Amino acid sequence: MGSLPEGEYSPSSHHFSILQEVLGESAASNSIVRSYTRSFNGFAARLSDEEQQIIASKKEVLSVFPSKKLKLQTTRSWDFVGLTETAKRNPTVESNVIVGAIDSGIWPESESFSDEGYGPPPKKWKGTCAGGTNFTCNNKLIGARSYKLGSESSPARDEMGHGTHTASTAAGNKVPDTSFYGMAKGKAHGGVPSARIAAYKVCDEEDCLDLYILAAFDDAIADGVDLITISVGGDYASPFEKDAIAVGSFHAMEKGILTLQSAGNSGPTPSTVSSVAPWLFSIAASSIDRKFISKVTLANGQTLIGNAVNPFTLNGTNFPLVYGKNLTTTCPEDVTRLCADTCLDSKLVEGKIVVCDQASGRKEAFRAGAIGAITTNDGRDDVASVVPLPTSALTDRDHDIVKSFINSTKNPQGSILKSEVIEHTTAPIAASFSSRGPNPIAVDILKPDITAPGIDIIAAFSPHASPSGAPGDKRSLKYSILSGTSMSCPHVTGAAAYLKTFHPDWSPSAIKSALMTTAWPMNATKQVDDVYGEGEFAFGAGHINPVKAIDPGLVYEALKEDYIKMLCSIQISYFGTCPKGVKGSPKDLNYPSMQALVESDKSFTVNFPRIVTNVGSSNSTYMVKVTTDSHINVSVKPSSLSFKSLGEKQSFVVTVSGKGLPAKARISASIVWSDDTHNVTSPIVVYTK
Repeated sequence: MGSLPEGEYSPSSHHFSILQEVLGESAASNSIVRSYTRSFNGFAARLSDEEQQIIASKKEVLSVFPSKKLKLQTTRSWDFVGLTETAKRNPTVESNVIVGAIDSGIWPESESFSDEGYGPPPKKWKGTCAGGTNFTCNNKLIGARSYKLGSESSPARDEMGHGTHTASTAAGNKVPDTSFYGMAKGKAHGGVPSARIAAYKVCDEEDCLDLYILAAFDDAIADGVDLITISVGGDYASPFEKDAIAVGSFHAMEKGILTLQSAGNSGPTPSTVSSVAPWLFSIAASSIDRKFISKVTLANGQTLIGNAVNPFTLNGTNFPLVYGKNLTTTCPEDVTRLCADTCLDSKLVEGKIVVCDQASGRKEAFRAGAIGAITTNDGRDDVASVVPLPTSALTDRDHDIVKSFINSTKNPQGSILKSEVIEHTTAPIAASFSSRGPNPIAVDILKPDITAPGIDIIAAFSPHASPSGAPGDKRSLKYSILSGTSMSCPHVTGAAAYLKTFHPDWSPSAIKSALMTTAWPMNATKQVDDVYGEGEFAFGAGHINPVKAIDPGLVYEALKEDYIKMLCSIQISYFGTCPKGVKGSPKDLNYPSMQALVESDKSFTVNFPRIVTNVGSSNSTYMVKVTTDSHINVSVKPSSLSFKSLGEKQSFVVTVSGKGLPAKARISASIVWSDDTHNVTSPIVVYTK
């Protein structure tokens, strides 16, 4: 639409009104993808040929043209976080880093774990290859163990795909030309492609038992791993002393090993984060700038856009659309409408596209032999699942449009198109499923700590596993797409390992601090409806920025004694002897973020004493900048810190006060220490129950 007009003019409302004239109000809000409002005047929208011709004929429109598909690379996720192939690296040191992966085992034959070009394992490695018969380790995959009792001949082999996916995300080799049936094509690689991997299998299809998890920590620490990644957790948090991962990782921390754990997939409900110990690095999940969509076309010309990783094509052919509730001879209607297991009658679904009222209905439609499935997305607009038959998962509103089309049409027909990969311009956004704070166990410690890519991640997979998880889906893939905090956790593991290649002597807390204080800030407002569980409760300190973290300027360090003191302040003596008369609270722990639970409707003042260690320039002065909310006052004393040497420590106190907050309030602020080269950022959260 040319240049922006002078004077009073709102481009985005003008764009919306043009679409509204052509499509009507509800379709217009679905259609608009982006408005260009700052340097020139225009918009992008999803339009049929006919619609775009009408818009092109308007006098204020200069031109309309299709948005071509440019190439988006796979494991786009590493490029997205800035850790590209050309990023500065220390390959010799990198090949000395050992990542311990506690998960569902590993597929040793994957190209992601080939040892071409690798020398022998690092001298510090004391582990073993106990993968069983027909299971060979090499100079890349240097160790494997399994703890599941059973008589499998290759007990450490991954039959599920999960462990292979996470290990390759953290430290897999560069593998060119990977894709999911031609979609999301590019080069797959881990964050530290030259690092070594040791796999510890604690999970099978049924569960991951604590006793195996502790055995794996026990071995991994002694075997000489440098970091532990564990994309395993409960549905809710357990007290530290009853949490096998908190216990195992405490011992790892004592030996200088950082443990990274997925935050959980129970979001967006508040207080669902299950990784809560302060010595653990707890990882939330967020989106990358790539999204899989799958379109439904109805015979009346309507197109609806849903989510699915759907590699199947129906060649544009229309098939009869039938609602699941009418397709049974055995189950009650309220169950059949969901397409619940074993409810659909194969004779009634043959040659038809089945419409189901829940996302998992696609598996039953597949079992019964349907041509395709149209399901709801269960409120997860941001995630695309790998499907076993042509499928699109729609929003409730669009799903209702399909059902009313079926009800109002004599011979309702439609089709499902093969998925397209589009650019997701608003990324990163916290994943809807990512477990949220506040921390239910240590109320003054912010969890999760940080976020990383966890939606639609392509990585190595087990050829024995079903890519869609549907029984009977016999496709065998070397690379597949998964979503979850399980996928974001190894991204931060790769970033932490990358950091370790530049600072081999840094403590686990220093590495964690560097990643947290250099994270990209995320917008706390564009998340889901219930804002209490959003903001820092969704993404912690922000989104990982690994290259920036190499040079953080200052770090917040906490060692075993500091954690014991913190635990003693909340009457937990399990992890070490409590000194007599311990005072203080978890707010005193030298943590890179600051959080306080306060009583609603009462004035409050809380102090956060902190110590920073200089790792930037030997002669430097840092000034503090406070960003706060009108509901609270934040002061920092002193407001400047001067350093004469590297390794020097300086202390300060952050004081936060307020007049009384309503119930269920979450107030965000932050402090940034800056010497004009480094910006060391810490989030501050004050909240009420």
